[in-house]
Amino acid sequence: MFGALVVFSIIEMCIAAWLTARYNTHHNNLNSDLRARVRYLLFVSIWTIIFCSAYLVMFLVAAGSAFAGVASHFLFLAVTWILWLAAAAAITQTLGGSLNCSTQIVFVYCGQLNALEGFAWLIWVLLTFALIAVLIRGIRSAKNGDGYSGTLYDA
Repeated sequence: MFGALVVFSIIEMCIAAWLTARYNTHHNNLNSDLRARVRYLLFVSIWTIIFCSAYLVMFLVAAGSAFAGVASHFLFLAVTWILWLAAAAAITQTLGGSLNCSTQIVFVYCGQLNALEGFAWLIWVLLTFALIAVLIRGIRSAKNGDGYSGTLYDA
């Protein structure tokens, strides 16, 4: 799951970075809200790449440590889930839902903005599934007497 989050976050980062570079170079963003929200998506995607990669490595290298435990994963995923919900909702609100690129003439880079919105919601859905999986694992860990600092797997 974290591997998929990293891959889709890299795609999101590339789109957001490209749009940010275009807006900075050509100053053709519709308004400052759009530019700020694209930059926020750039930040959140970089956040996700860094921390998902770190948790993936921790899970593979030090699976029994407290940093790789259920509580740590839940805290990270909950914060990241909130960040992505805010990012996806913000870009959706700015675009008015989704853009029909064949009929709209207001937004430049219509296809890229649609992709940015779509990948933001996709990442949020993946985070939702990951959060549910970690929550279920945490409940099982607590029932087994390991507490919430237990591992994400049964040895």
